Amino acid sequence: MGLHTILKKLKQKEHEVRLLMLGLDNAGKTTVVKRFCGEDISTISPTYGFNIKTVEHEVDKYGYKLNIWDVGGQRSLRSYWRNYFECTDGLIWVVDSADADRLRDCQEELKKLLEEERLAGATLLVFANKQDLPEALSAEQIRDILDLNSLKTHHWYILPCSAVTGENLVDGIDWLIRDIAARIFTLE
Repeated sequence: MGLHTILKKLKQKEHEVRLLMLGLDNAGKTTVVKRFCGEDISTISPTYGFNIKTVEHEVDKYGYKLNIWDVGGQRSLRSYWRNYFECTDGLIWVVDSADADRLRDCQEELKKLLEEERLAGATLLVFANKQDLPEALSAEQIRDILDLNSLKTHHWYILPCSAVTGENLVDGIDWLIRDIAARIFTLE
């Protein structure tokens, strides 16, 4: 019995899920995490390094312990993202829908991530964030720019959201947990 099998069995017992939240700087990753965890979002600073939040969350009458790794997205930090890939069950990619100038860079970074072997089994949730801004592109436009329809290596879902208002954050996390649970947990 390998270490991976042992860890998987422990996760099944505790319904523990490791989520990695990435995206370019200023996409709203920390605001998403704080809003989801019910924390104050009035003062958010750029993340230099990472933050870990652990939260209990119920989906379909099953309790889950979510360990959310929020990692800074500045260009100088992106080469360090690989240090957080191990044992990732779900990848949350946060996009600033109102920053059309950086969407190609966003697409290139996501493509590189999805080629990483250690993220091969991870479910992908794309939050098209900042939908509360008038210049925000739709989730469909973001999907096309990121070329998600050509993605065959990961289960994925894109959802328009606003970290400021909280719109669709819980729905997105619920979808992510259901997809992960179908893959790694034996639900009684």
